[in-house]
Amino acid sequence: MPLSPDQVSEYQQTGVATPIAVASSHEVDYYRREFDRLESAEGAQRAQNRLFDRHFDQSFIWEIASHPAILDSVASLYGEHLLLLSTHVFCKYGPKDHFVAWHQDLTYWGLEPLEEVTAWYAIDDSDLENGCMRVIPGRHPQQLLEHGRSDRAGNLLSVNQEVAVTPQDESRAIDCVLRAGEISLHEGTVVHGSLPNRSPRRRCGVAVRYIPAHVRPLGSGPLGTDWKWRPILLRGTSQHDHFDLVPPPFSASS
Repeated sequence: MPLSPDQVSEYQQTGVATPIAVASSHEVDYYRREFDRLESAEGAQRAQNRLFDRHFDQSFIWEIASHPAILDSVASLYGEHLLLLSTHVFCKYGPKDHFVAWHQDLTYWGLEPLEEVTAWYAIDDSDLENGCMRVIPGRHPQQLLEHGRSDRAGNLLSVNQEVAVTPQDESRAIDCVLRAGEISLHEGTVVHGSLPNRSPRRRCGVAVRYIPAHVRPLGSGPLGTDWKWRPILLRGTSQHDHFDLVPPPFSASS
């Protein structure tokens, strides 16, 4: 269902809306079983942060990415003309020192304008003990901050990027505590990260990236990589030729 006016206001003011319930109890169990199967097949090392765009071959990830309740929530913020840009699984196993440094998603993605929202779907409960996502409230629309390299071992980001934040900023961080089957929505330029998983429990989520159809790429994929965007039109129409769109990987009946 669409976001409430209070949730829309929260997102506009802070860059995040959380928590948002989207999945039924049946779906929660089904998605977890399917991820357990994928994790067993791929291994924990790949499942940690190397499962990109698996909605093309894993129907359950496609079902999450195209879930009507998630799309209703995103449409409340960005309108009815929506593209799925990518999906990425994040799994933190504990107790370990792996963390996600403070960063902005859009730093290296090469999109214009800087309009993107990520729905972080919780496969498992995500809480303070197992390293839930944290967001520093406040948005930087059309602004990318300077990112350096983290000097701490264990950063799960692909190029070890990190944006400097002050202790005062960090003290204001919002903890995105989610139960399995809930999502948080965070805007592409909001600063966010997560602490290590200090529990014996797994913390798995699927990050689903959406953009309004008028956004255009500055390259074929994220800047400086060989990765290619393969966007899918999920709702509305795309009246632009900015991307080479690809068809949905699974039919509605599959």
